[in-house]
Amino acid sequence: MSTKKLLLGDEAIAIGAVNAGIAGVYAYPGTPSTEITEYIQALPLAAERKLHSAWCVNEKTAMEAALGVSYVGKRSIVCMKHVGMNVAADPFVNSAIAGPNGGLIVVAADDPSMHSSQDEQDSRFYGQFAFIPVLEPSSQQEAYDMMKYGFELSERYHITVLLRITTRMAHSRAVVEVSEEADEVAPISYPENPSSWILLPANSKRQYPVVLEHYAKMEEEGETSPWNRYFDGEDHSMGIIACGIGYNYVRENLGDTSKYPILKISQYPAPKGLIRRMARECGSVLVVEEGQPLLEEQIRGILPSGCKIMGRISGELPRTGELTPDCVRAALRLPAAETFAPSRNVVPRPPALCQGCGHRDMYTALNEVLKEFPGNKVFSDIGCYTLGALPPFRAINSTIDMGASITMAKGAADVGQYPSIAVIGDSTFTHSGITGLLDAVNANADIVVVISDNLTTGMTGGQDSAGTGRIESICRGVGVAPEHIRVVVPLPKNMEEIRNIIREEISYHGLSVIIPRRECIQTARRHAKAKSSNNGKK
Repeated sequence: MSTKKLLLGDEAIAIGAVNAGIAGVYAYPGTPSTEITEYIQALPLAAERKLHSAWCVNEKTAMEAALGVSYVGKRSIVCMKHVGMNVAADPFVNSAIAGPNGGLIVVAADDPSMHSSQDEQDSRFYGQFAFIPVLEPSSQQEAYDMMKYGFELSERYHITVLLRITTRMAHSRAVVEVSEEADEVAPISYPENPSSWILLPANSKRQYPVVLEHYAKMEEEGETSPWNRYFDGEDHSMGIIACGIGYNYVRENLGDTSKYPILKISQYPAPKGLIRRMARECGSVLVVEEGQPLLEEQIRGILPSGCKIMGRISGELPRTGELTPDCVRAALRLPAAETFAPSRNVVPRPPALCQGCGHRDMYTALNEVLKEFPGNKVFSDIGCYTLGALPPFRAINSTIDMGASITMAKGAADVGQYPSIAVIGDSTFTHSGITGLLDAVNANADIVVVISDNLTTGMTGGQDSAGTGRIESICRGVGVAPEHIRVVVPLPKNMEEIRNIIREEISYHGLSVIIPRRECIQTARRHAKAKSSNNGKK
């Protein structure tokens, strides 16, 4: 029995994972992946099964927790955005060598066009790098169906599986046929070869050829995979290789019956035999893939040098940004379609810190004090407070990656920068800032670290922050002098106190931590509304 639901791609993945019998989901919130974990947390079946769902400190700890689930023979998924793959890379790559026991799927949500990210990283490279198979759905239905398939693939080859989606797949809706039955959660069982999980050099050397052998078999699987299909056409002047959501755009322009042959690829390693067939039968090959030209580069090594290959490298498709039906249409040599003229009544609305946000008062005080210290530099981090780079504050000088603010401020101070200020949020601090703070402690770095604590992970919708209620004790624990851990409440009425504290700690030539603490205005409203609703029910 099945039912039809209108689902986001993220929601289809969530239901698919629960129906495939997962025992746990581990994640760090990051757009566009966040809704997967949130949807699982709201599913009645997940609650009924007491499925473990957790927001972890960062993507590395999430990956390692899921590996623990896999070790005891149960299925789990790990969810993150593309830059989170960089944080999880160590356990992700090594998971292939260990050889998962229970099925393990890592969901990486890429963000071409950088709607809410600092780069256009393509996670498919991680699969190639780690000899791990990659699934890339072309529709929400495939996103749902691939979960069960991915777990079976993972357990058949004792390999991690990477499911790569993009923003458009994650955040668009389609009708999905969902089974009303769900696989049972597997009982605990342990690896048949326990030593494979102990990655001493002797064991890793023995395991590595097995990984390569399995990868060769997965290349064979790609030729017959249900997700990789060859559709012939009568006009062989051009063949089209369409990957993931790129296939959706091709079909949107050509319809269900294309005059050109189409090779749909949604499972990697890519099917070399089918690619060679297209090259033999077609005068040229157009590669339509979302993200970086990974496959286009690969097939230049697979196909004869005389074969004309077109795509992002050759310029038929744009080198940067996400695909659109219009740019794909142009690459397909079709006349431009009629489009709607942009509205003249829509006023641009750049992002801004919410009215009433504690970060606003923190930046106001910081800017006022820093006028007294010429040559100041403020190294910031990733979160809502990154908007301090924009008017009216223009308060920060750098944002690179999660946790970089503290270590960059320390590095600058090491070579003479004064004053050197770091601004980081509470969730980012526990994600990647603690180790940088320990470096600063060990060097007694002449920096001021501002941990702007809004008691939540605000940028991604208000998920729990791992450090709530623990920031001061963490700072003391890594060795910050207690007298230089200062807590303030960022409100206009407290401005004089906040300015004095910032001034004092900049003047102190050593490591200081200032913690402006006030609940995020958005979560405060939700909590007040929930409290009012609960009181009304009494």
